[in-house]
Amino acid sequence: MNNSLRIWVDAARPKTLPLALVSIFTGTALAFSSGHFSVPVTLLALLTATLLQILSNLANDYGDAVKGTDNEKRLGPMRAIQSGAVSLVDMKQAMVINIVLTIFAGLALVFYSLESLHSILAFIGLGILAMLAAVAYTVGNKPYGYVGLGDLSVFLFFGLLGVSGSYFLHTGHIEWSLFLPSLGCGLLAVAVLNVNNMRDIENDAECGKRTIPVRLGQQRAKTYHFLLLSGAVLSFASYLLMQDKPLWISLPFLLSVIVVLQHGRAVWATNKPAQIAPMLPVVVKCSLITNLLFVGVVIAQTLTS
Repeated sequence: MNNSLRIWVDAARPKTLPLALVSIFTGTALAFSSGHFSVPVTLLALLTATLLQILSNLANDYGDAVKGTDNEKRLGPMRAIQSGAVSLVDMKQAMVINIVLTIFAGLALVFYSLESLHSILAFIGLGILAMLAAVAYTVGNKPYGYVGLGDLSVFLFFGLLGVSGSYFLHTGHIEWSLFLPSLGCGLLAVAVLNVNNMRDIENDAECGKRTIPVRLGQQRAKTYHFLLLSGAVLSFASYLLMQDKPLWISLPFLLSVIVVLQHGRAVWATNKPAQIAPMLPVVVKCSLITNLLFVGVVIAQTLTS
């Protein structure tokens, strides 16, 4: 791969992209279970979500570099600006290009999926809000990620809005039953952010980045993490048990309990932030596996009805 291209691929942080996709998969599977499914809507939704996640990653690289949070004390992987491979100006240009691409993808998705002017305007508004949230997490004079509001934003966009929004694009309506899988998806996304923030707790505290782990302390952040994981599994399981389907179809979802429990125990056993660092890709896989098991069960329930 060309060295310049590799730098930008790394800056986009491809390992984090499943976080953007699982909520779309979940919402799409739920739409399929209600008798609605469109391949173009699914592909456009996945593209838009991916571009939004990349925008968030680029903006995070830029914002933390400007504020000095990305320094030699940070335990995570070397970022693009921090390494000197990308300048602040180049990163700003990349963010602008990404915003333009996101707008085109989002508008294509909205105008293809929706007919009601009210719905179109509502989703355009949500798209603008999502882009602002992606940038304002670490960029600006008062980034909300520096006061501990990142968890709430991730929960809303990767949970409630991601799942219910993709469902609406397929079906044109919202069901109250969507709350449980939306809750599960959002809690797992927050768990990924929590591991990231527990890893960087010492450096973030020194730099004035008041994340939830910084506010709670390492031990209580681990308790918070356990609650996120268990809440997610219980939310997904509750939705599956509420369906009027044979119980045996849902049994594969029990595998998620094993995956989540192993990860939760590993996090609980840590004593230092450095021990958390290797667990970021693990919690991403944990989120992906749990969501995909849920999606698989939902599809199986639909096909056997």
